[in-house]
Amino acid sequence: MLTRRGFIRAGGATGLILGTAGLAAPALAQGVRIKIGYVSPQTGPLASFAESDAFNIQAFLATEAGANFDVIVKDSQSNPNRAAEVASELILQDGVSMIVVASTPETTNPVATVCESEGIPVVSTMAPWQPWFIGQQGNPTDPATWKKFDFAYHYFWGLEDVIAVFTNMWNQLETNKQVGGLFPNDGDGNAWGDPNLGVAPGFAAAGYTTTDPGRYQNLTDDFSAQINAFKAANCEIVTGVVIPPDFTTFRNQSLQQGFRPKIISVGKAILYPSNVEVLGEAAHNLSNEVWWTPAHPFKSSLTGKSAADLATDFTAASGRPWTQPIGFIHSLFEVAADVMKRVEDSADTDAVAAALAATRLDTVVGRVAFDGAGVPDFAAANVCKTPLVGGQWRRKADGTFDLVVVDNTSAPAIPTQGVMEALA
Repeated sequence: MLTRRGFIRAGGATGLILGTAGLAAPALAQGVRIKIGYVSPQTGPLASFAESDAFNIQAFLATEAGANFDVIVKDSQSNPNRAAEVASELILQDGVSMIVVASTPETTNPVATVCESEGIPVVSTMAPWQPWFIGQQGNPTDPATWKKFDFAYHYFWGLEDVIAVFTNMWNQLETNKQVGGLFPNDGDGNAWGDPNLGVAPGFAAAGYTTTDPGRYQNLTDDFSAQINAFKAANCEIVTGVVIPPDFTTFRNQSLQQGFRPKIISVGKAILYPSNVEVLGEAAHNLSNEVWWTPAHPFKSSLTGKSAADLATDFTAASGRPWTQPIGFIHSLFEVAADVMKRVEDSADTDAVAAALAATRLDTVVGRVAFDGAGVPDFAAANVCKTPLVGGQWRRKADGTFDLVVVDNTSAPAIPTQGVMEALA
């Protein structure tokens, strides 16, 4: 049945439909131009997530498979409303056959929601799966109402994984097991800070008590209330999911106000060298979740290169240290190429969605397979989990930093490079 959205989609890709009529070969084998969209936060407070975007897209287009693609890039500007707007542009104006999107629920969720509404296949990554899947439901608080998606798919780790990684790191040091939680009023913060579905119950099961002073607004300039609450609870550990500029503010104000926990393990804020370099010595031994490194034992399905090779190529091209998104952004284009080689007509969005759902691909970040492995039944059709380990930033004599893997209990195939150390 031709729906309104189907008619709009067909009108935007008439050339592709005419060019492939009657051919049974996969879309990539036909040599037709395949138009896909890519959305990420290239500007704004989340811009560090997109540091490897240009490198990855250029590298993809230079591959044999990538030569058949046109990639239309859009900047979400770290704004959910803008993310939804550019997703609509890609569908209704640019006529893309598929969208790939990355980097926090503020970008992935609005793009996925628009794609699901318009019937355009979308695959996303670099956001924990709970805020991605549950955050898009009509009633996130009522599991009985949650529904699977027909066009939206996602791969990354979940809150259960970060709970395990953080507590495994913390268990390496002697603490009073009092944890202060920094949870902003955004998709990640509300998911991590949820008293029933967030991280606190998992921490409690591991013997840790969480003090949660409540939600704060992103880009706040005063964390005195949180710092005082953590002092009052004698918190020797701080955790949370914080945008980079806010963590810089919190860390500097904590030191100014004499709050010096033994451990700080936060998501999002200190994932990349550019995030920790601004803190200088105050970043030494900060810890975070680690989802990709050059030591990961995986290789690209597009180029055959290892994770180490990909990181080396990035540094050679940019002059910058490797950064975690390199692997995951590369893998988005691995998935897109794999999907399109399994469909006859890239303009048939139902066929593209079916091929996406059937993905079973070994990528540079590990296996991407929407087969339900390790995922609760309610999300099994749309979510694939990838491995997670824990690391600390070590400041070197020249002022630069290395991210050292200090716990791999949850993913033993990824080697450790050191042990957990307390903050000064």
